[in-house]
Amino acid sequence: MAIASILWKRLDPPGHDACCLERYDAGWKLHGSAVFRHDGAPAQLTYQVVCDPAWRTLQGQVEGWLGVQPRAVRIARTNAGVWTLDGLVVASLENCIDLDLGFTPATNLLPLRRLDLAEGQSAEAPAAWLDVAAGTLAVLPQRYERRSKTTYWYEAPSVNYEALLEVAPTGFVLRYPGLWETESSV
Repeated sequence: MAIASILWKRLDPPGHDACCLERYDAGWKLHGSAVFRHDGAPAQLTYQVVCDPAWRTLQGQVEGWLGVQPRAVRIARTNAGVWTLDGLVVASLENCIDLDLGFTPATNLLPLRRLDLAEGQSAEAPAAWLDVAAGTLAVLPQRYERRSKTTYWYEAPSVNYEALLEVAPTGFVLRYPGLWETESSV
């Protein structure tokens, strides 16, 4: 059953992303489609991330194209914390619980919902970060600090980004300064 949906406008580079959050018997599912410019060429990627009831990532997939290059990626995480990319084990991700798809703000919802921070609380939330262009999965150090009912201070030092994120009650990021802004949501 669909819980919420959102349409973002990408600011740098131009593009859009539409995403839907669904609840089902075994947990949660995010799925959507992003259309944007990648290295000067058109790109289109559909995605899906499945989580257990506690918001721990179980699997993800991405399909589409960057320019004229097709992309199809399958990601899985076992309960023991073993991550695979297209069936091959990826080392050094055992401390990651969340999947971060680098081309969409949708997956920030996962740690925000899983951590369920109270105002004034903060937490480290390293994620398995997919670089879809390179076809790699690596650790993305992240830190969230809840500043108010609707804002979180976010830091991702390895990509040199920090900002105050505006967040909806659903967990979707409404404003990702310099990168994404919401155009519509329900």
